[in-house]
Amino acid sequence: MERSVEPSFLTGEVKAPPSKSMTQRAIAAALLAEGESLIINPSYCDDSLAAMSIAVSLGSRVEPGPDSMKITGTRELKETKLNCGESGLAIRLFSPVASLFDAETTVTGAGSLKRRPMTMIEEALRQLGVECTTTNGLLPLTIRGPLRGGECDIDGSISSQLLTGLLMSLPVTKNDSLVRVRNLRSKPYIDMTLEVLRDFGIEVSNENYELFRIPGRQKYVARTWEVESDWSGGAFLLIAGAINGNIKVSGLRTGSYQSDAAVLQVLRNAGAAMKITGDTVEISKSDLKAFKFDATEAPDLFPPLVALAAYCHGTSTIRGASRLIHKESDRAAALISEFEKMGIRVEAVDDSLAVTGGKVTGARVNSHEDHRIAMAEAVAALGASGPVHIKDSHCVGKSYPLFFDDLRKIGAVIHE
Repeated sequence: MERSVEPSFLTGEVKAPPSKSMTQRAIAAALLAEGESLIINPSYCDDSLAAMSIAVSLGSRVEPGPDSMKITGTRELKETKLNCGESGLAIRLFSPVASLFDAETTVTGAGSLKRRPMTMIEEALRQLGVECTTTNGLLPLTIRGPLRGGECDIDGSISSQLLTGLLMSLPVTKNDSLVRVRNLRSKPYIDMTLEVLRDFGIEVSNENYELFRIPGRQKYVARTWEVESDWSGGAFLLIAGAINGNIKVSGLRTGSYQSDAAVLQVLRNAGAAMKITGDTVEISKSDLKAFKFDATEAPDLFPPLVALAAYCHGTSTIRGASRLIHKESDRAAALISEFEKMGIRVEAVDDSLAVTGGKVTGARVNSHEDHRIAMAEAVAALGASGPVHIKDSHCVGKSYPLFFDDLRKIGAVIHE
C-alpha cells in the first residue's frame, strides 16, 4: 500500500504503542508457566501475532482481548511447524523453547527473515545436545530436543536475541546451565529479559553480561503482567513533535530498561523543547542543532534519528551502523538512498552515518518493506516542502500497526 504524507503541524496527545519486545517475552514466559497468565496492554503487531501463533502450536491456549491477552500455559506440542513471520526476536526466542520438546519441529519465517543468518542458533543448540540444522545457514530450521541444559558459548555481536531465548528456556531443563557470551551488544534488551524472568519467578545470575548461571528445574509462575509502552515507537512520535508539532506523548516510562529511551537524551542534545511529567513527554517544534550519538546499544533508533538529523543545523553523527546490516533491510543503505530522494545527504563514514541537515523536499520513496524505514520517511515528511509518497507503507504493521492512525489523530494529513 502506498500512502502520501502531507507537511502537517501536529497538536494534541497520543499514547505510545505497547512494546512488541516485551509482549513477545511475556508470551514466552506465560506459555512456560503452569496456569493462567493475563497480559495487560499487549501489542497486537505482526511480530506479536506470530508469537501468539507459536504459543498455540506449543500447547498453550491464547485468548486475545482488546486490552489484555489470557494465556494458559501447557507444554503439549500441537503443531510441528512453527512460523515466525518476519520476526527476528521470535525465531531466536522460540527456537530454544521448541527445543524443549522431544520431537522434531521445523521453524520457518517469511520475507526478510528468510535472508537473515541462522547459524548462531544451530551452533548454540548443538552445544547443548539438541539436534539442529539450518538450510545452508538460513531458514528453515529443523530442531529436535529435548534441551536438557549444560554449557555453551555464543557470540552476541550480531544480536542479543538468541541469549534471550536461552535465558528463557534453560531454567526449566533438568540440569543447571552456564552460558558464556562474547561481544554482547544491546545489553539493555537482556535487562528487559531478566526483568520478565524475575517477574515470572525465575532466577538467573548475570556476571558482567559475559557469564550467565541458570539453575535448572525452575518453574515459571503464572501471573498478571502489564506490558509497558514502546520507546522504539514512541521515538518516532517524539521526533515528529520536535520537527513540526506541539504534542504530548503518554505512556513512556522513564525508568524503562528499553535502550531506545535514550532518544530523550538525543533530543535534549539537539535542543528540543521538552517537558516530562510522569510518563508523559510534552514536546514542541524547536530550532534543532546537530548531535552526536552512539547507537550501538540502540540500533533501532537509527531511522528516527536520521529523520531528526535532517532538520538539525549542521552534520549529525550516529555511530554503530554495522548493527544495521541484518535487519528487515540493509538499513544504512536504505536510509542513505531514500533520504537522498528527499534532499538530505546521509553518508556512511566508518561505522557511522553522517547526516547533514537541510531542506526536506517532497518525494516518492520506498520503505524497502522495513517498518522503521517507512515510519522515518513519514516523520520526515511532516516538515517537508511537499508530500512524501511512501511505497509499501503497510509494513509498519510489523511493530506499530496503528502508526498512521495515531499520526492522523494529532493532525497529520495522510492519503492512501
